[in-house]
Amino acid sequence: MMAAPIHITVWNEFRHEKTNPKVKEIYPQGMHVTIAESLRKAGGVTVGTATLDEPEHGLTPAVLAKTDVLIWWGHAAHDQVQDEIVARVHKRVLEGMGLVVLHSGHYSRIFKRLMGTTCSLTWREAGEKERLWVCNPGHPIVQGLDRYFELENEEMYGEPFGIADPDETIFVSWFQGGEVFRSGCTFHRGNGKIFYFRPGHEMYPTYHNPQVQRVLANAVRWAAPGGGRWIDSCPNIPIEKAPEKITARGPTLHKPGEQGFR
Repeated sequence: MMAAPIHITVWNEFRHEKTNPKVKEIYPQGMHVTIAESLRKAGGVTVGTATLDEPEHGLTPAVLAKTDVLIWWGHAAHDQVQDEIVARVHKRVLEGMGLVVLHSGHYSRIFKRLMGTTCSLTWREAGEKERLWVCNPGHPIVQGLDRYFELENEEMYGEPFGIADPDETIFVSWFQGGEVFRSGCTFHRGNGKIFYFRPGHEMYPTYHNPQVQRVLANAVRWAAPGGGRWIDSCPNIPIEKAPEKITARGPTLHKPGEQGFR
């Protein structure tokens, strides 16, 4: 019996491709379309896309309800993402939806909310070489890769990186100017798995790179829901519903069988 395909939604603010001729030349239909096409070629998935200027940013309750893994690319318009959509995505991650955050998405409202930190870093745009070293060769996200791979031109991100402590560091990048950066990190929030992956500056053809495409294909499989139940409320458990018989030993706020909340 074949496993059901993983359903992925690739979200992109889709602004640079419309306003910068160089970016449009690299990604004529948008970065989200390039990423989606590469994932379809990898197989075992169904892929949809969504962008900032669609109603509800393309992330309606129905879209998110069927999304196993959401991929997020943002840069120039983080502050234009509505509060309601941030809360909606946050809830789905806690419930078990996977989230893959790319490049400047480190500063997205959803990633900062999940981290609870500034997510700040140092940076330089000089088109320098980036070498991504594999830190955890046994991890599912790096299967099929060598000890490292290189991107000939990328934007530099450098430490310190103001994120919560990662569960795992998957990649560390070295840049031609000498800086290093934790460029692949995993986190768990509620039932959801999160992977932050650094490469992807819009001025370079990063998402056409076969190694980057392999990382993304591996990442969505790693981040896909693994089951479990997320508790998002705090119901009162009445005495008569306790697993073992007990007798109340002190004053109680609620009557037997009454539902109260903390």
